[in-house]
Amino acid sequence: MSVKEIEIAITQLPSADLVELMAWLENYHAEMWDKQIEEDLEAGRLDALLAEVDNEYDAGLGQPL
Repeated sequence: MSVKEIEIAITQLPSADLVELMAWLENYHAEMWDKQIEEDLEAGRLDALLAEVDNEYDAGLGQPL
């Protein structure tokens, strides 16, 4: 099934089904984001950024949220 076919099918959904699909997509996207972050952390791709954050915090540059 192509993206275009999926788009057409989505436009034909009843409102309640569209709401359910949107909620599912939001959750799915969040899961994929979490997975990517975990992979990046394990691979060390965030090490430099995390070191920069630690340095700024140690220098007193952090602020309460």
